[in-house]
Amino acid sequence: MANAKVIQAKQDAVDVVTGKLQNSITTVVADYRGLNVSQVTELRKQLREAGVEFQVLKNTLLRRATAAAELTELDAVLTGPTAIAFSETDAVAPAKILNDFAKKNDALKLKGGVVEGRVIDADQLKALAELPSRDGLLSMLLSVLQAPMRNFALAVKAVAEKEEQSA
Repeated sequence: MANAKVIQAKQDAVDVVTGKLQNSITTVVADYRGLNVSQVTELRKQLREAGVEFQVLKNTLLRRATAAAELTELDAVLTGPTAIAFSETDAVAPAKILNDFAKKNDALKLKGGVVEGRVIDADQLKALAELPSRDGLLSMLLSVLQAPMRNFALAVKAVAEKEEQSA
């Protein structure tokens, strides 16, 4: 009887991770081997503040979850100690935070991940991390949209000033 409870508990854990894989916009897999407790605590704090969930999971559990979520391409990076970050709101935040942390702490290595249902490798994750945040992209878009109007207003003002000087 106890064996059935253990099996059910493991299946429930796989179901939870499968749901997180399916519902998250971005999932990042990293090797955390070599980080000390204070470093992991600091990393977890940064991720929590950005609304990113960070867990250390067994690779066998993750492989079962990736099979259920139809993301078996991710199995190639599920070797050694594995930490995984899930974000349901921001596509760039987990990659950016983990990449920045990895630059300061050589022990953390990005392995790969999933972005909007597509499996990507560590190099693609690093490229994603270099993108500006959502707020940064919105401000860039706003400045691009405002530029033509601002230039038109300056041109009208210059014409008006020129006509005032002529008169």
